[in-house]
Amino acid sequence: MVTVMDATTSPSSQITSNLYEEDFYAWTQEQAKLLRERVWDSLDIENLAEEIESLGKQQRQELRNRLGILLGHLLKWEFQPSKRAKSWFITLRQQRRRILEHLKDNPSLKPYLPEALEKAYKDGLDLAVRETSLTDEDFPDQCLYTIEQVLDASFFPGQPIESGHNWVVED
Repeated sequence: MVTVMDATTSPSSQITSNLYEEDFYAWTQEQAKLLRERVWDSLDIENLAEEIESLGKQQRQELRNRLGILLGHLLKWEFQPSKRAKSWFITLRQQRRRILEHLKDNPSLKPYLPEALEKAYKDGLDLAVRETSLTDEDFPDQCLYTIEQVLDASFFPGQPIESGHNWVVED
C-alpha cells in the first residue's frame, strides 16, 4: 500500500514495504531515489538487502548457464565429430568470450569456477543429449575437462578439426 503524502507526512512513511509486493519497479525507483538523496530512515532495508543478495546469485547463475551451454557444445563436438558444424564452433567461441567478459566484470566469481563447472556439467549433458541422437550413457558421468581447457579458445576435444574447415575467425 502506498502512503499518500500531505504536509504532515514524514519521508519515512512515503513508501512502505507493501509497494515492494504491489509494484516492484516503482519500489526500485523509489529506493534508488532515497539512496541518492541519502534518506536512510526511509529505506526498505530488509527488502533492499534481499535484492542485493539476489543480484549476486544472478551473477553466479549467469556463469553456470553460460558454462552449461559451452560444455554441452564441447560434448557434442567431442562425441559427434562427423556432425560438427560452424554453428557449434561459433557457439563455443561466443560462450567462451562471454564467460571471460563476465569474469572480468565479476572477478570475485573466479573462486566459484570449479563448483560452477561441476554444476553446469549436468546442464551441458542435458543439452548434448537433447540435441544429438546420443544418450546419457554415451557421455562421461563427470566433466573430463578442466576449467582452463573449457575457457581456452584453442581447446576442441576429440578428433582434430577436419582440414578444409576454415571456421577460425579472429576476434
